[in-house]
Amino acid sequence: MVEPPERWKAELVLDARAVLGEGPVWDETAGVLYWVDIDQSAVNRYDPVSGENLTVDVGEPVGAVALCAGGELVLARKSGFAVLDEWGSPLRLFAAVEADREDTRMNDGACDARGRFWAGTMHAGLEAGHGSLYRLDPDATVSPMLTGVSISNGIAWSPDDTTMYYVDTPTGGIDAFDFDSAAGTISGRRRIVTIDPQHGSPDGLIVDADGCLWVGLWEGWAVRRYAPDGDLLGVVEVPVARVTKCAFGGPELDDLYMTTASPDEPDAAQPYAGGVFRARTGVRGLPANRFAC
Repeated sequence: MVEPPERWKAELVLDARAVLGEGPVWDETAGVLYWVDIDQSAVNRYDPVSGENLTVDVGEPVGAVALCAGGELVLARKSGFAVLDEWGSPLRLFAAVEADREDTRMNDGACDARGRFWAGTMHAGLEAGHGSLYRLDPDATVSPMLTGVSISNGIAWSPDDTTMYYVDTPTGGIDAFDFDSAAGTISGRRRIVTIDPQHGSPDGLIVDADGCLWVGLWEGWAVRRYAPDGDLLGVVEVPVARVTKCAFGGPELDDLYMTTASPDEPDAAQPYAGGVFRARTGVRGLPANRFAC
């Protein structure tokens, strides 16, 4: 007999009213959550103890933020990868990406265990097949890893570093690759989760300490937890339709934070759209990998 998935409810912790909240990542050293509002060109720093949320304008749409080994932040912006050396300091361009294309921007990203930052692009008008997935190495080399991508989204790795998981949102599911950690290469792409469109579209992705996958559901009002073999294990109910990505945080890495986006038109059914939410599921996450800059 198949056990029904566990169910949890998310609570609002920050009424941010973001247009397109995305990319949460927990800094266990500072005890803060970084996240972005893509359309507002904003990187945010949320302190759950004080409730304070600081914002810095980075000048152009920003799809993802990653922690650096030295305490800096590396950003995946429209024009490429940039580094924020200190909060509020001027950005410095680290490596350009698709600088000759005005019709694309960078989207979601994450670092692997060896300190390489993976992030992809998408067409600003949502046209299919115009994006790519890139790998940024610490020496500022940028390598295309996948092409023909539509909306490059969730990227995460298994705890044993042998599998990379990936979401290209319009494909409707989560794919797995064999991952060569030493070389930083991927192969053997296969589908492990297909999500019925009535439950939303897969967005950002993370992996917990047990090796299970957590994916935000755009227009799905939820985050789902899947086993590595694709079995549905749990559902976090979120009072917002556009759930973008989650991250484990808190002192024990057992607070699940979720970013969300606002609807195209005001919706009385979801007054806290664009907020940051939290759920306590009893599951622990892993510390975020840091870019080796």
